[in-house]
Amino acid sequence: MSKNQFSDRINLWLDHLQTAGYRLTGPRQAVVEILAESQFVLDPTQVFLEARINYPTIGLVTIYRTIEKLEELGLVLRVHQPSGCHSFIAAPTGHQHLMICRKCSRAEYFSGDNLTQLISQIWKEHGFSVQDHWLELFGLCTICKNGNLINKEIMC
Repeated sequence: MSKNQFSDRINLWLDHLQTAGYRLTGPRQAVVEILAESQFVLDPTQVFLEARINYPTIGLVTIYRTIEKLEELGLVLRVHQPSGCHSFIAAPTGHQHLMICRKCSRAEYFSGDNLTQLISQIWKEHGFSVQDHWLELFGLCTICKNGNLINKEIMC
């Protein structure tokens, strides 16, 4: 994604927040910028540590509330980590799924899954009508698989 595309995403998110009646404070804008520009899944503590660089007095509550508002507006997606932690990333356009690197947390969306047969089998065996789903695949990205990145701890 180019610098202009990130800038457009940031402005779009800020417009959505303002239209929904939320004030555009400096700390809130910092959270928007961090999440809108990230290619990694970030947990609230990681967003907090990054935001404190420009806003040393920002509180963790502001981080959580801003992320909650962005999620309610459909701008960020909650990622359920294998560790039980929740992280967040910019929501995709259209129906897509995530591949997430367990080592560096880099995330990439993909499409093209066909779960029709599985969903049909679930209906036949359990009578459960699937209305929506998400798919998160965890593994190693090309960079980490080749050992070109220092191990990054994921905080929870």
